[in-house]
Amino acid sequence: MMKAYDEAADKFYSKISISPVPLASWDVHSFNFHELCENGKEAIFIQNIAERNRWSYRKIDSLSLQSGEVVVITNSKLAIVHATSNMVSMSGYKTEEIIGKTPKLFQGKETSQETLAEIKTAIESKSPFEAVILNYKKDGSTYNCRIKAEPIFNNRGKLVNYIAYEREVA
Repeated sequence: MMKAYDEAADKFYSKISISPVPLASWDVHSFNFHELCENGKEAIFIQNIAERNRWSYRKIDSLSLQSGEVVVITNSKLAIVHATSNMVSMSGYKTEEIIGKTPKLFQGKETSQETLAEIKTAIESKSPFEAVILNYKKDGSTYNCRIKAEPIFNNRGKLVNYIAYEREVA
């Protein structure tokens, strides 16, 4: 457990510029301990996907999992291969429930067809895109989801994945 903590802490603290100070109480530190460990595990998992698919994605080294942001990775055919564990708090779906499915799972009758067409055009042209779309949670309720997504190519220039950074917005 301490090894996971050390790896997560190294990953987290290497991305920010702060001066450490002694803690007066372990209670203060343990407040973010779980999130820090989860983010470290997620970053390592994403790094493994990147290495396996030989990503030529320059942002992977500076990938910072922001609080409340869900990262979804699909293959080139848009089947979900990974979603961060905080997906459940945004959509109600556990990660294992959406693996192998496409993001269409989150769409419904009130989802904007115009926005979907814009996203489809970006995907077909293998271009990054940003959009806010009305998605559906597992329980049928709706939420607005801000998506920043981009295609990922391997070191030979072949499209291998898409990565999307998603956040529920008002």
